[in-house]
Amino acid sequence: MEETGKRMQAPPSAILFDLDNTLVDLVHAKMEACRAIVTRAETGDAETLFSYFLREIHGFEDPRNILDFLSDHGVRSRETGEECVRIYEEVKIRCTWPYDGVPELLERLREEGIALAIVTDANRKNAMKRLEKTGISGFFNCLVTPDTSGAWKPSPEPFLYALKELGIPADHGLAVGDSPRRDIAPARAIGLTTVYAAYGDRFAATRQEENPAHHTIHRPLDLLELIIGPDPDGG
Repeated sequence: MEETGKRMQAPPSAILFDLDNTLVDLVHAKMEACRAIVTRAETGDAETLFSYFLREIHGFEDPRNILDFLSDHGVRSRETGEECVRIYEEVKIRCTWPYDGVPELLERLREEGIALAIVTDANRKNAMKRLEKTGISGFFNCLVTPDTSGAWKPSPEPFLYALKELGIPADHGLAVGDSPRRDIAPARAIGLTTVYAAYGDRFAATRQEENPAHHTIHRPLDLLELIIGPDPDGG
């Protein structure tokens, strides 16, 4: 696996981006929402509540994780549960921001004539909320969600769907994501060049598996250096 600093031999025709924790900092937004809930419920702590979303029971977006947390901490009021779910959604979207450099990165890639797509496991409604809140929705030629492709990562089907929508063969494309298993492995398996967004991987320090990515970046703007070379002005 290569680090940044070495330019690719040729720029890609298209880039397939993961959304959450690659372009937008969803972990930060969810943690802020979890803090708001434990403050309102006056029980537990935000890290514990966040861990409920990591269970393979309801899914990373499902509000039932909040209700489970509240019930396990002795809060079984329906009204309180509904209020906490509302608080969670409001705070999460309010605290959703793009990583530093993402708008500049997308603008430059568009200037270079590279087609851009989102391939995400968020449903279309949630994905659009985040894209519109962060002001980056207009940069993308297509948005692929499980609603449209009928599949979730790590299946390669969402990536194949995006390539078909763009009319680009896999060997002319690049995939960027924060998860070695869900983003990098399936994208590489179908012939895409892969870039691991290490800055968004909350579990990078504890991962045991080998990262199969072709390249690794440590901030979004590193992708420009990888594609078009170092900034001669050092910016």
